[in-house]
Amino acid sequence: MRRLLVLLAASVVAGVAFSACSGDDAGTLTIYSGRTEELVQPLLEQFSDETGIKIRVRYGETAELAATILEEGDNSPADVFFAQDAGALGAIDAEGRLAPLDQTILDLVPAGFRLLDICWEGISGRSRVVVYNTDRLSEDELPDNIEAFTAEEWKGRIGWVPTNGSFQSFVTAFRLLEGDDAAGAWLEGIKDNDPEAFPNNAAAVEGVARGDVDVAFVNHYYLFRFLAEQGESFAARNHFLSGGAGALVNVAGAAIIEGSDSAADAQRFLEFMLSADAQRYFAEETFEYPLAAGVEAGAGLPPLSELRPPQIELTDLADLEGTQKLLRDTGVIP
Repeated sequence: MRRLLVLLAASVVAGVAFSACSGDDAGTLTIYSGRTEELVQPLLEQFSDETGIKIRVRYGETAELAATILEEGDNSPADVFFAQDAGALGAIDAEGRLAPLDQTILDLVPAGFRLLDICWEGISGRSRVVVYNTDRLSEDELPDNIEAFTAEEWKGRIGWVPTNGSFQSFVTAFRLLEGDDAAGAWLEGIKDNDPEAFPNNAAAVEGVARGDVDVAFVNHYYLFRFLAEQGESFAARNHFLSGGAGALVNVAGAAIIEGSDSAADAQRFLEFMLSADAQRYFAEETFEYPLAAGVEAGAGLPPLSELRPPQIELTDLADLEGTQKLLRDTGVIP
């Protein structure tokens, strides 16, 4: 994984700029964010306004930023790594680049959504789902497990996003649960059903509603963005699977970089992101699952406690290199 991340570091665009709440670097908290500016900037500005702590943010792809942190080593200016998925956090932690977190922060989130050796914390969650066209299917016609979609009856009816990081984390989970041979056989089975490859999850959900395909494998929250914009007439809904890799619940998480000169401010940032206000933001504005105790999921979502994700350590999703090799070997990606 380290070799892949270092290679990715070379592809980080040199022009990626720091977005700052202040031009003064003194006393500034530097955040490397794999979450987009559009998504999280309102929260970062709120944190700065409430605490007086200045913020600098470097936005980019999660894997690229993880690679950059490893490449920079002890000279990294990053105080906080805000990652889109747990695998990247696991890769950074494996290299000893994350600082332990205080128990007061860890206690805010259930144990399954934080690293057990106390170095990173989940901030928000997203479940893998099968989004389906409501004009062509009722939910009781859908299988309860992802393996069933290799059946011939689904030929020409499936959409997927094999280049997407969340899809690749799902494949990594499949490998962990069932082994590489089983994961490869599933990929071959879906490929034999002539799936349509979409560029991203949002396009896949649109494609389902438009009738290009009957189902697609995506994260749950994309549907709710369309429902908020277009209303209940939008012709797609989510189907939550009953266990296995297809029911993976991954997290966006954050950690403090080892050796940070602003560790106390970084801890305040993590505490803020797990506060009721910030967690409600994720529930109501981005339609993700809040992870801190006491904050409920948004309307229309089954409670997190009712989902049946596979019993795996999210940090083990770090083997992106092995997953991408499997995807190439099966011809799913070039």
